[in-house]
Amino acid sequence: MNDIVKIDNISFEYSQENIQSKALDELNLDIKRGEFVVIIGHNGSGKSTLSKNLNAILKPTKGNILINDMNTKDDSKLWNIRQSAGMVFQNPDNQIVATVVEEDVAFGPENLGIQPDEIKKRVEESLKSVGMYEFKDKAPHLLSGGQKQRVAIAGIIAMKPECIIFDEPTAMLDPSGRREVMNTIKRLNQEENITIIHITHFMEEAVDADRIVVMEKGKIVLQGKPKEVFIHVDKLKKLGLDVPFMTELTYELRKEGIDMRSDILTVDEMVMNLCR
Repeated sequence: MNDIVKIDNISFEYSQENIQSKALDELNLDIKRGEFVVIIGHNGSGKSTLSKNLNAILKPTKGNILINDMNTKDDSKLWNIRQSAGMVFQNPDNQIVATVVEEDVAFGPENLGIQPDEIKKRVEESLKSVGMYEFKDKAPHLLSGGQKQRVAIAGIIAMKPECIIFDEPTAMLDPSGRREVMNTIKRLNQEENITIIHITHFMEEAVDADRIVVMEKGKIVLQGKPKEVFIHVDKLKKLGLDVPFMTELTYELRKEGIDMRSDILTVDEMVMNLCR
């Protein structure tokens, strides 16, 4: 697998009233095609700033980001970059622009100059892929939060991206809506081989990732497979982060001297460990 995202020594500074604030600090990261990467970090760690740099909403003040070998600093490649790497934001209401679901999903392809017959086909396929086809004639404001977010995802899918960046897409949803969106994200990755970059503060959402990247003060301080990352409970707590509930329970049981594996992430793994 070759890399779809190459982040080469980037820094990013916000400037306000001549005061510079560094949000990303000489950060390096490569993401392979088809990979499911989750980025975690407490508020202010730089993860949302990184997501906006990946989509060329912001541009690095130092270093380069290549999306499909296109430099995000190259304004002539802006639409190609955003077509390759679509972005879904935290609040679905901020992404919905039309008064009917299928018109909203068609908005992106229309701006790309796609032919009407192809747009119709893409809208149908995209809504089916997120389980929202039966709502195609509905008004978005009548949908639940999870359904709105799935419509927003369909709008990105209709532009045929190879990669989708999710910037805390479940933060404003109830548990049912979070499940809907996470099931959609995992299916897009597993069945359609879309590269996923998922930024979240819900640790359970990171359990199924191929790789977790932990950020602090604009730097990557830890990365690896979920079991490799969540085994560092003390370090994550010092960074102000939680761990999955089963990992926390295992941590406390081991402190009490109970013989447990240290890398348990799920209920099934906990049951197997206790019954061995």
